[in-house]
Order: sequence, then structure tokens, then C-alpha cells
Amino acid sequence: MAKRGASVGQRREACFVQGRPNFSPARSCGLRCGVSEADVVFGAAASHRGPEVSMTADAARALPPLPPLDSVRRIHVIGVCGTAMGTLAAMLMERGYEVTGSDPMAYPPMSDWLAARGLRIRAGWDASNVPADVDLVVVGNVARRDNPEALAALERGLPSISLPEALRLLHLPEGGGLVVTGTHGKTTTSAMAAWMLHRAGADPSFFIGGVTRNFDSTYRLGGGPFVIEGDEYDTAYFDKVPKFWHYPARFATINNVEYDHADIYPDLESIRRVFRRFAAQVTEHLWVGAEDADALSCASAARCGVSTFGLGTTYDHGAAIIASHGASLRVVLHDRGGPPVESVLPVSGAYNVRNFLGAAGLVRGVVDVDLAGCALLMEGFEGVRKRLEVRGEVGGVVVVDDFAHHPTAVREAIRAARRRWPESRLWAIFEAKSNTSRRSVFQEAYGAAFSGAERVILSRPFREDSLPEHEKLSLDRLAADVEAAGSEVELIPEVDEIAVRVAAQAQPGDVVLTLSGSAFGGLHGKLLAALGERG
Repeated sequence: MAKRGASVGQRREACFVQGRPNFSPARSCGLRCGVSEADVVFGAAASHRGPEVSMTADAARALPPLPPLDSVRRIHVIGVCGTAMGTLAAMLMERGYEVTGSDPMAYPPMSDWLAARGLRIRAGWDASNVPADVDLVVVGNVARRDNPEALAALERGLPSISLPEALRLLHLPEGGGLVVTGTHGKTTTSAMAAWMLHRAGADPSFFIGGVTRNFDSTYRLGGGPFVIEGDEYDTAYFDKVPKFWHYPARFATINNVEYDHADIYPDLESIRRVFRRFAAQVTEHLWVGAEDADALSCASAARCGVSTFGLGTTYDHGAAIIASHGASLRVVLHDRGGPPVESVLPVSGAYNVRNFLGAAGLVRGVVDVDLAGCALLMEGFEGVRKRLEVRGEVGGVVVVDDFAHHPTAVREAIRAARRRWPESRLWAIFEAKSNTSRRSVFQEAYGAAFSGAERVILSRPFREDSLPEHEKLSLDRLAADVEAAGSEVELIPEVDEIAVRVAAQAQPGDVVLTLSGSAFGGLHGKLLAALGERG
């Protein structure tokens, strides 16, 4: 029997009859499961769209026929070594489910992390990987329609659901969760909210797209509020909608709204549309980053209360940065209706002050505390791995890793590093690997994003694209633009060569900031080793 899952499963089961929402005369069921009549109307058409389609569907699909959820014991996860899918698998095992998983990319660190939790990963994809006695299959968005395991599940009549559907059905509480959305800052804002709730004794659960340093984990199962990072990327080949459309949200943030995910969204308006839809599904209160006009516009679709946050004094949660002290910032907090309060936040970068203000709004929805009290709850916050994370220091050279790959994130990461290490020569090493960063749509924005770094190294794209030439990011042009803006630029294709070059030229006091949405080919370890070898 799955631990702690039965009561949630029984409640969810009541919402579905033969795999379709069981609506009362009201627009949606009283359990706020995140489905509406529109989901039934559009769901069937949405479920037939394949992964090659670059537009999201109009609405979440109707779920397939499911067994009684309190009878589900065995679950197979296709694509288990993705960060989110691996996290889901670990959560399911902790809840008492028997979990199997498969992935052709079964390598450390995720493979080791899952093995330590008792999951034996079946390498590659093959119909035989799907156990004969499995009750439910969870399909990751890495699996296409012709995936042999997905086909096997279909042929055997096994119910297949996406990751966010699994979270909603098997984990999220009846009344909904605390959902963090936005183009930037989701992971750190979620980690901040989870830490403050933990410090307040609220025993939170969380599901976050990065490793929180305080918990050394991407998830936690507690008995209190559930904090979830709400991603706007799509979910599975049969469920082409943003993940956050699936999450019933009591309280939520929209941090900011920019164009991103150029592989599935054709333009900014298509991004705005999915955020407006999300805003309309929040049930109790929405916090919005009001310095961002698009975020404000999307929040206008909300049917609940809306509050604002941002740097300044005119917001419901506001702040002004007074000074930087290493990895901390001294700020004045402005809680609308209250006096300004001076506080210290254990974060770097103006964007992290904004992240805190949004996270505090979520916390105040479930804990009786004011904004200054939230700042006190932030004491001891250690951040998230790969978010301005110091990976090491050798010979006076500090190596820092950041997830930034969107031009706005690159710009803000460089600004944060410059504020934290104001006297250092700053290197910025950028890898154009993500679906967005390899495209020319941000060619101009990248040209200005590296301002503030004295030395810039651009790595060649991770893979060759089949995109038309005019749609590809030109690194040669980017190098010229960055150089024209005042930085010294090199275009070095290979990671090993980058490590050798930086180790040969870096001086004591330098800070080397790597910017990539991936592991960057192990650059950090190679660079630290090369620095150590020079004596």
C-alpha cells in the first residue's frame, strides 16, 4: 500500500469517471484538481498532437481511464534520469510505490543519486523495460510518440500520464499548492519559500528544478504547504500544455514574463497567453513582479486578489539595496502600510531581492508573519546549486557556476558577480546549448548582456542544428558585438581548450563565471584541476 497516498488518491478518484472529469453543476469540481469544462472540450484534440508540434495545445487533455489511485502500487517512469523525472521517481519511492525507470542517458550524477535510493535504472529504451505487472506509466517529455516503451504501454492498455499529471494526482494537496512561475527566478524563489516555511515550523513539501543547498535535494515530503516550481515548458507528446496549467494553485507568483523556449513558442504573445491562463486558475492570491509590464498584464487575468513586488517603495512588497557585503545584501524593506525596516538578506544580486519579495508573499499566505519577519526566516539560506555557486578557489582564482543562458539571466548573473566581487577581474564563459540560446532570436540581446565582464569566452554550440541558417545564433557576430561593447573576447570551441587557456591566463583575484544551462562538459572540475597543476 502506498504510504500517505491513499487519502489523496481517494479524493482525486472522486473527480473522474471513466477517465473524464466528473463535474458537478458548477464549472469545476470542489477539489480544485485543475481541470475544467474547457479541458474536456479541448482535451481530446490536444492529446493527439505529437512532440514535433511547436505550439502548445489549447487546454489540458482529459485524463485516460485510470485504476483507483489507492490501488496503484507499481509505476514505471520513462526518461527517469531527467532532473524532474528523477525527482518524481524518488518522491514516489519515498511514498511507498514500487518504481522502475528507464533512460538511454543513465549516467552520473542522476543515475548514482537514484541508485542510492534503491532504483535500478534500465539503460536505453525497449518495450521489455515496461514490467508486466505495472499499474501506471509516467512519460517524460524526452520521449516521442514512437518511443518503444510508450508504444508498449499503449498496446497493453496501460494508463500513461505526464509528470505534472502525476504530481497533481499523487502528491499535491486537495486545496492546491504554492506555485512559483515566471521566465526567471523560479528555482531560487521556490527554494526561498521552502526554507522560510521550514524555519517557521510549517513542515513544507517541495518540488524544485534545482538542488537546494539547505536540504541537499530537489524535493521534500512534509505534512504542510506544498511549494512547486511551475514551469511553462510542455509536458509529454500527448499533453502539449505548460506544466503549470496542471497545478492547482492557492497562492502563486508570476515573477516576470519574457520570450523563451523558442523551440515551442513562436513569439512573446504565445508566452503571455499561457501565463494569463495560469493567472486565471489561482484561487486565493497572486503575487506579481510589477517592474515587468508583461507580468502585470498577465496578472490582470486573475480572478483572485493580486499584490505586487519589486525594487522600490510603491509596491506591496518593496525593497531598496543599501550595500553589498560579500554574499549578503543590506536592504530596506517596504511592506505596504508599515514603516520601512532595514534587514540583511543572505543573497547576491538585485534579482534575488526580487525573488525574496515574491517568496515572502507566498509564505505570508500560510504563515502569520510580516515582511521583516520573512527576512529573519531567511537566515541561513544557502541558495541553490548552479545559481552563482562558488565551485572552488585555487591560487586565488574563484570559479563560479551559474545556470544563466537566456540573455536577461546572463546580464543579471554578471551584474550580481560584479556586485559581489567588485575589485576582481571577471571572466564570463558562455555555452550556447539550450533550445533558445542556439537561436538568432536573441542575437542583439546577447550582444549587450556581457557588459561588466572584462574577459569573455564563447564556446561553440553543443550540437549542429538543422535550423535554417538565418535562425541560428552567430557566435562570430556575437563575439564582434561583445568586443565592440568593451570586453576582450575569444571564441574557443572545446571545453578542454577553454580550461587550459583560462588556467594559463587567470591571475590571483580573478573570478571565472561559467554560464550554461548544462554541466558544460565538466568545465568547472577541469578548470580547477588545471589551475591546481600550474603550481
